[in-house]
Amino acid sequence: MRIALALLLTASPAMAATARVEDGGALADGRHVAAIVLNNGAVSARILAYGVTLQSLIAPDRHGRRADIVLGHDTADEYEAHQDYLGATVGRYANRIAGAEFALDGMTYHLRRNGAGPNSVHGGGLGFDRQVFDVAEVHGGKDAMVRLTHTSPDGDSGYPGELRVSITYRLDAKGALTIRFEAETTKPTIVNITNHALFNLSGEGAGRTATMARLTIPASRMVPVARGNLPTGELRDVDGTVFDFRHPRMIETAIRDGREPQIAQARGFDHSFMLDAGLTARPHLAARLTDATSGRWLEMWTTQPSVQLYTGNYFDGSKPGKAGHLYRMGDGVALEPGLPPDTPHLPQFGSARVDPGRPYVHVMIYRVGILR
Repeated sequence: MRIALALLLTASPAMAATARVEDGGALADGRHVAAIVLNNGAVSARILAYGVTLQSLIAPDRHGRRADIVLGHDTADEYEAHQDYLGATVGRYANRIAGAEFALDGMTYHLRRNGAGPNSVHGGGLGFDRQVFDVAEVHGGKDAMVRLTHTSPDGDSGYPGELRVSITYRLDAKGALTIRFEAETTKPTIVNITNHALFNLSGEGAGRTATMARLTIPASRMVPVARGNLPTGELRDVDGTVFDFRHPRMIETAIRDGREPQIAQARGFDHSFMLDAGLTARPHLAARLTDATSGRWLEMWTTQPSVQLYTGNYFDGSKPGKAGHLYRMGDGVALEPGLPPDTPHLPQFGSARVDPGRPYVHVMIYRVGILR
């Protein structure tokens, strides 16, 4: 669906975008965490310094009613108590690494194991989602922005090299929230950083499943998975399968297809799609969600070559989210740009290598608007 068919959420030209710092709550050790609110008059985003977490993204529906479309928690201590990655920045390596180890320049590095099986997931359990980043810069004006920084020491969770990380959120007048991930290392290492927000365009507590939205992903191939949701190493054409989202399609119609072994294996969608645009210097469209009920649409743009589609398959109503809402399967949809899982073992998917003097950069954009 072309941009021209939709309405961007644009603030009044007379209104400057604002940025303010609030108290986001305290962690178990007593540390208070900053929360930064970016607001363009139509759209607002709240970012917690704990995990550089997108805590909320508030946007109006077709009737002007504002709602938070991001799943999450109300305070920093709740994010600390429930490691569910909701809205968090995940790294050093997002997604899974088989056997919790990888080889680089003849050396084998052993990572922290976490999750099901002997693998490392989203940085090994003590990754960026568990760190309090420093607030380095905040300002409003034409755009509202915040830059947060953190230094991951050499050997952190088994990864080589001291990694200096800078993450910038920028909200512009048109309702585009840009996230720029930058990292510099002192030794050859691997890096794959992304945001793990789960969206429900009807509103995170609306009581309507997120999978009722229509999804478009411009990808002709997907990555099949085996046990532990690790890639098999092959690439499969999506043509004629439930993974074909090259044209808008309701997620719900595909997620219930028990005849597809991949859906049964992952309990829904938890798969990487290889974007037709590949790795690019400038962000390209990677996914588009539209919700006919609210009239909202969301696009995700990225410079990375793939996007992981995850439909909240392991939410079982046992852990409360915002305002005590119990999230269940399908209540949120994640669109995580980056490299496919286990790329350090599967070079056909690309390279996660980062060397000294050659910084890692990943730019992604969430754009929100209203259908005409």
